[in-house]
Amino acid sequence: MRLITLALAALLLMIQYPLWIGKNGWLRVSDLETQLDASRRKTLDMKARNDKLGSEVRDLKEGTGAVEERARYELGMIKQNEIFVQVLRKDEQPKVSMTPLPAPPPVKNDKKPKQ
Repeated sequence: MRLITLALAALLLMIQYPLWIGKNGWLRVSDLETQLDASRRKTLDMKARNDKLGSEVRDLKEGTGAVEERARYELGMIKQNEIFVQVLRKDEQPKVSMTPLPAPPPVKNDKKPKQ
């Protein structure tokens, strides 16, 4: 009877090995699910980033408002004949020096005057 019990226990262990530790066992499946979840989170983050960049590209292509806003905030530019006022708190230093935008080039008239 003892020999049969040992044989059945050994057989049970041999059957369980592929289920838990084998090539496609539960541990491997659990590890792959964790990797899959991490990949899905990364993909969602990248999609959100791409959507944000796509909307920014559309704004830049469709109008000059986005370009002007970037020039103002990132480059510190102001329009010609525009007055820049910066309000500072106590003991605060200005963050950027504002420079006026260059004047547009003059329009040339290639037509000769009539005599």
